[in-house]
Amino acid sequence: MSDAYELSSELPTPVAAFIGATNTGDLTALVGTFADHAMVNDQLREHWDKPAIAAWASTEIIGQRLTIRARKAVRNHDHTVVEAVVDGSFDKRGLPDPLVVTFYFSAREDRLVQLVILRNELGE
Repeated sequence: MSDAYELSSELPTPVAAFIGATNTGDLTALVGTFADHAMVNDQLREHWDKPAIAAWASTEIIGQRLTIRARKAVRNHDHTVVEAVVDGSFDKRGLPDPLVVTFYFSAREDRLVQLVILRNELGE
């Protein structure tokens, strides 16, 4: 790895807060991790600004009782990439077990400004 990357066992505050709020089902805390004009792209669907993020989180995160168990985290400047096993009450037909998803967090001043969520093809 280059010097810009380091394996991180301790997640940045807004990333840890997002995961904690997700796992406890706390919509207010989850939305509070984002800056006012943040953007979430979840599986190629964009949600801009807190009202849209709150609607997305209410349905896709809290409504589906999503849980996130981080397996690996890599930090690069203001960005943190978290590979995690996710579970919840969503339709799992056709999905791998365990379902591994990658969260690409970007933060400024202890708030998330961008989150991209993708299910990547994992190499061996």
